[in-house]
Amino acid sequence: MSTPTVTVIVPGRDVGAFAEEALASLRAQTRTDFRVILVDDASRDATSEIFAAAAAQDPRVTLLRHEVARGLGASRNEALDLVDTPYVGFFDADDIMTPGALDALVGSLEESDSDIAVGAYVRLRADAAGHYAPGVVQPWVAASTSPARRRTTLAEHPDVSGNIVAWSKVSRTDLWRREGLRFTEDKAYEDQIVAQQLYAAAEAIDVLPDVVVQWRERADGTSITQRRHAVPVLRDYLDGMRDGLAVLDAAGHPAAARSRVRLILDMDVPALVRVAEHHPDDAYRQLLGAFTRDLTDRAVREDVVLEGASASLLAEARAW
Repeated sequence: MSTPTVTVIVPGRDVGAFAEEALASLRAQTRTDFRVILVDDASRDATSEIFAAAAAQDPRVTLLRHEVARGLGASRNEALDLVDTPYVGFFDADDIMTPGALDALVGSLEESDSDIAVGAYVRLRADAAGHYAPGVVQPWVAASTSPARRRTTLAEHPDVSGNIVAWSKVSRTDLWRREGLRFTEDKAYEDQIVAQQLYAAAEAIDVLPDVVVQWRERADGTSITQRRHAVPVLRDYLDGMRDGLAVLDAAGHPAAARSRVRLILDMDVPALVRVAEHHPDDAYRQLLGAFTRDLTDRAVREDVVLEGASASLLAEARAW
């Protein structure tokens, strides 16, 4: 067995319906010099057995298990402490990694000597019969990763700031160590802040238009991103976006911050307004209204050009 070059951290809780397919996509990688750290976050379904079987069958796989659920952030942080390979990446146990993903991301870093390689992703949605199929690369994903760039920077390519998910990238382990980077714990959307910290700290970034992950939108609506109707989840979501912007501001990246403001107001807020319009709890509208007022005021101050299609929804949110 070759010496591992990259560690893939895979947390999971109650993902038994999808974990076997997710782990099969890891085993199918065209690049094989990887190690996997699975973190079973106190699952109550078949996840524990699936993870245990994977660790028993493949010497590249290490299993950690929590008796009490600690969340995605804590699970990823615990595994990060065990990483001893030059590169590290993340993967969620209900998604699918495309066969050439590690080859593309790690190979790019080996050739360019950059700190982070960022790939594209698509949603994996179920049809009426419950069969999942991948969609197309969405415009905001393409803006962050296309065309291909080697050794770019956040200042040169500010739209990369829109790629805020943990699992679309591979980075140098020593970047995490040097900057003391950790995921936020006890909150959802824990990857928003650390993504901006990575971009701001990186000396060089590679972006690849290759689709590296198919991101599952579960048919039963149990994904975190599908629970934005819950007031605590909304609060975490807004905090993640707000705190990610604060990272860019503190690091002195105004172009990236403007790009992020534009994307949030054009894409994130309008979708939340549609939820808020019919939400039974006024607290939901109040949270979203305050956030929208702050961000639209900032957009005016900084001459951020927004899509006209979102104007009426933003005006509605400002009034809450």
